[in-house]
Amino acid sequence: MKVRYIWFDLGYTLVYQDREKVYRDYLLAQGIDIPLARIEEAYHLADKKFMRQYPGALGQEWDSFFPWYLGMLNYSLGVRFPLAEQAAALKAGERRQGPRWRAYPFAPGVLQWLKERSYGIGLISNWDQSARTVLNETGLARYLDHVVISSEVQVSKPDERIFRLAAEIAGARPEQCLYVGDNYYDDVVGSARAGMAACLVNRFGLLGIEELPAVTRIDSVAELPRLLAHAGDSRPLIQPERRNVN
Repeated sequence: MKVRYIWFDLGYTLVYQDREKVYRDYLLAQGIDIPLARIEEAYHLADKKFMRQYPGALGQEWDSFFPWYLGMLNYSLGVRFPLAEQAAALKAGERRQGPRWRAYPFAPGVLQWLKERSYGIGLISNWDQSARTVLNETGLARYLDHVVISSEVQVSKPDERIFRLAAEIAGARPEQCLYVGDNYYDDVVGSARAGMAACLVNRFGLLGIEELPAVTRIDSVAELPRLLAHAGDSRPLIQPERRNVN
């Protein structure tokens, strides 16, 4: 069945933070120079470890997980600081950067490409009530036909009900939907249980997801038009292997 509706995750799928630059600036202030590329990889691996081993933690209040996350990040980069002091400094650095969340430069163009080709476009996100503010501030809200946020519907990914609810709101069958997100355990597993195809965003190739079964993967949403154009009506190209998602 042809894909008619594309659903997206929000954080690190459509929007991002300049957290790696803020972290590097902090290190430089301490007289430590670690290349930005290495810091970016360390953040990526920390994200993947939390997604795999501590499901749901990254979606909690900042104070409840960040010092824990930061300690892991520091360890991987071979540095050590008082965590409370460092966390406060990084938070202040993020405030100085301006808007906390920014749209990836390619995101508006991809969403416009989809809209011009009559795809339905929606968001399914585990997020608090600030999600709509983020969408408005980044200019992405105008591209979305439907927005389904966990804090508003009281159900979160990977629960298949949030995906089924989104399809029902859009008037689409799950088999007509493709979900795109960066968290295998929330996004691919949850959408597959609901009967949707899925595509995993993983910026560094297979880094951090080596243990996962075969799944359609792209480095960023910028690759989605190529994937869809190549797939045509061929469902298997973007369909995860159901037997491996649990």
